[in-house]
Amino acid sequence: MIDVLLYDEHMEIIEVLKSRFLAHSYRHPEVDFALVKNFLRSNQKLLPSIRYMEETGGEPDVAIIEGELLICDFSKESPLLRRGLCYDKSSRESRKKNAPSSSVMEEAISHEVSLLDETLYTALQKIEEMDLKTSSWLATPSSIRDKGGAIFGEKRYGRVFIFHNGADSYYGVRGWRGYIALTSIL
Repeated sequence: MIDVLLYDEHMEIIEVLKSRFLAHSYRHPEVDFALVKNFLRSNQKLLPSIRYMEETGGEPDVAIIEGELLICDFSKESPLLRRGLCYDKSSRESRKKNAPSSSVMEEAISHEVSLLDETLYTALQKIEEMDLKTSSWLATPSSIRDKGGAIFGEKRYGRVFIFHNGADSYYGVRGWRGYIALTSIL
């Protein structure tokens, strides 16, 4: 029974991904979904991560960015159920008051989803505009993180802005976007 249920859940998330893939072909020109489906069936350990992205509001889809085939969050605004988090565990634990229950990095690691960096975020924005009312934490270089900061991005006035904030800050309109690399598929 468990194997059948697991199979059905896997097929369900693949069908959700397929539906979005077909509806937004400009995100992945010249990529055949059969290739993606076969890869995911051979790498089923990725499916719970994709399910997490979907269930938290990320609207994952396939994209070619920087020559890599990725599954990325394409929600218009920062995924709703991934907002209101500090950047990482140490910043969350350092808060004296009102610490959130988790952090961006804890969630990303726990669900095996990589956090977009500045380069990927900017490239994703070239495919489709997003974060027009929200912002998204981005993978932060250690040179910034070591000084207590973290970076985030948003799109305003027709361009992408990358800002900084204390890593321990969190806002109801700031979440995070992730991706899963589909290595060796192209």
